[in-house]
Amino acid sequence: MDNGNTSQTPRKVCIATGTRADWGLLSPIAKALDGRPDTILQVIATNMHLSERYGMTVNEIEADGITVSARVKMDTHNADSDISKVKGMAQCMAGCADALERLAPDVMVILGDRYEMLAVASAAAMMHIPVIHIAGGEISEGAIDDSIRHAITKLSALHLTATEQYRRRVIQLGEEPRRVINTGAIGVYNIVHEKLMTQQELEQSIGFEITDPTLLVTYHPATLDETGSGLRCKAMLDALDRFPQCRIIMTYPNNDAGSQAIIDLITGYADRHKDRVLLVKSLGRLRYLSALRCVRAVVGNSSSGIVEVPSMGIPTVDIGIRQRGRIAAKSVIHCGDSTDEIYRAVSYALSPFGQSLAASASNPYYKPSTLQSITEAIAQTPLHTLRTKRFYDIDQA
Repeated sequence: MDNGNTSQTPRKVCIATGTRADWGLLSPIAKALDGRPDTILQVIATNMHLSERYGMTVNEIEADGITVSARVKMDTHNADSDISKVKGMAQCMAGCADALERLAPDVMVILGDRYEMLAVASAAAMMHIPVIHIAGGEISEGAIDDSIRHAITKLSALHLTATEQYRRRVIQLGEEPRRVINTGAIGVYNIVHEKLMTQQELEQSIGFEITDPTLLVTYHPATLDETGSGLRCKAMLDALDRFPQCRIIMTYPNNDAGSQAIIDLITGYADRHKDRVLLVKSLGRLRYLSALRCVRAVVGNSSSGIVEVPSMGIPTVDIGIRQRGRIAAKSVIHCGDSTDEIYRAVSYALSPFGQSLAASASNPYYKPSTLQSITEAIAQTPLHTLRTKRFYDIDQA
């Protein structure tokens, strides 16, 4: 296939990453591209990756054997301030402009819906670098991420979606069908193909014994929720108190507005329950996926609970509005934000029926050739087809 260059020089592919979560998904893609003779990999790390507070997870990128081509700092020290996020986006856009001028990539790869990725996509689009967007067309009505995701779609030239329904939604947004490919979700592919740690190896790595039942808990701010994230998180912790028999592995939230209130609460909770609760800033991809094989259920409001966890045959308790609108497997138990609602959902997840249902549930995000489909689209789609766009009216179909 035409590489889009006048010569057959390798295509320079730049991947942007801002959090431990998106790098956990992007890492196998980066490794696959790094190993191809027709691509030169570049990586821009920004936002949470460069924060000591959130574990300095840029080190996880380098631990994967990937060179970080540019580090773009964002000053978002005030985690509860929307103004801080906006100023951080401006800083990220300016830093990315400098990085992209130096790196001069042929294409820019962005995953998902984070606010810093909108800044990256804007910089790339303004510098005439085609943006390839992974995981567009999805819905998460409880977070500003929903609008950001669709905005990135309109800034992008090629779209790699996780389901056919999401593919149709991107086309509905005016994107040409030939530019929209249903690849399946890369996170599901990662789970199926990753060589995971044994339970003993994981326990030694995190310094925590995983006895049955253990829960894996991650709770993020729902940025469009009118009720404060602290009150919502406290309701979840009060519900978890009703399961004294459960050990709990709890991870930090992302750094959206409202995260500090959550961090304060979960830190205090872990301090009060040191005998059964482990709080970690970041498990990293391998330990997180390995933990999924050892725990009885996942609790919180992370997209991972919707997309990846069903492939491990365990239930997800999805709390509140943050992920409302996403396609979900039968193993995902949606519940409200109150302590009683969360308690009932966790009880159901731990029940024999909830466990049996999850063990047999199919995952709508799974496709067997996801990694190959994504990397070939990034490496081989002719560049000349990505340099201009036209709006696609659905009545043309």
